[in-house]
Amino acid sequence: MSNDQTPNVPAERDRREAVREKAQQVKARQARLRILRRSAIGVGAIAVVAVGAVAVTYALSSNGSRPQALPSAASDDGFLVSSATGIADPLATQTVDGDASTLAAGATATPDATPTPSPTTTAAPVDIRVYVDYLSTEAREFQVANAEQLSKWVDEDAATLTYYPVAMLTSKSNGTKYSLRAAGASACVATHASDRFFAFNHELLTNQPAVDSEGYSDQQLADMAQGAGVSDVDTVRSCIEDETYTGWAKAATDRAIKSLPDTKGLALTTLPTVLVNGTPYVGHMDDPKEFAQFVLTIDSNAYYSTATPTPTPTPSTTPAG
Repeated sequence: MSNDQTPNVPAERDRREAVREKAQQVKARQARLRILRRSAIGVGAIAVVAVGAVAVTYALSSNGSRPQALPSAASDDGFLVSSATGIADPLATQTVDGDASTLAAGATATPDATPTPSPTTTAAPVDIRVYVDYLSTEAREFQVANAEQLSKWVDEDAATLTYYPVAMLTSKSNGTKYSLRAAGASACVATHASDRFFAFNHELLTNQPAVDSEGYSDQQLADMAQGAGVSDVDTVRSCIEDETYTGWAKAATDRAIKSLPDTKGLALTTLPTVLVNGTPYVGHMDDPKEFAQFVLTIDSNAYYSTATPTPTPTPSTTPAG
């Protein structure tokens, strides 16, 4: 009886090949799973970044697309004075030895021996435009010195007076942006209580806070507007405390620094800038007589340049006898 001891070589080889193939399949499957996991992580990360980008874009677009509130009373970023009444007499305070001293109640200031005449009313009213920053000390000097005669000229229809609030000194208030907020507050009063704009503007300038101080808060500005006699107190207060027009005030300042309307290439470089019929006043801001003379000179030039010449009579022809 024979006993075959020869191993089944083909069967063993087939078994090893089958195991190797199985291992390769498992390895390939694991590789595919790793690729899928990495792809899923990558897609998830991209999705997170995309969602974040959309959120940031939405936030920026929401802020950027929010329409800027524009004061309806503004014309070329200026506010025409419709009523120049309701301000304290600028002669009610005098400077004594460098200190401000209020006259006693009932005391009468000594009138000017040579009262300043008004511009002529036979021609068009002279156009006076004043660019003011409510932290500018020279703007305050101009207002204190000239408020009385400006008020008189407006009431007599001898002049039109327009103020342009700007915020060039925004950085000079310890981070509170007082110039910007004050300009916005003046726009609130001009828009909602135009008859009290001149009084409020006068109050902001004559009771000006010191440069490099924090200035008045929004609530204090609203209190000042109420003290100036605005009728719709709630609306004006809400406008000021919400800083409704600060965005406009910044944009108006940027525009003025680039170019002043109706001028031959002038731009805002100094405070205050005072234009009379488009001509800059370069005299002393605290000298009302000098300013009045400048206004009269400009007005006179305008009058004579537009006056209608007297027609020359045509000689009659004597008929022949």
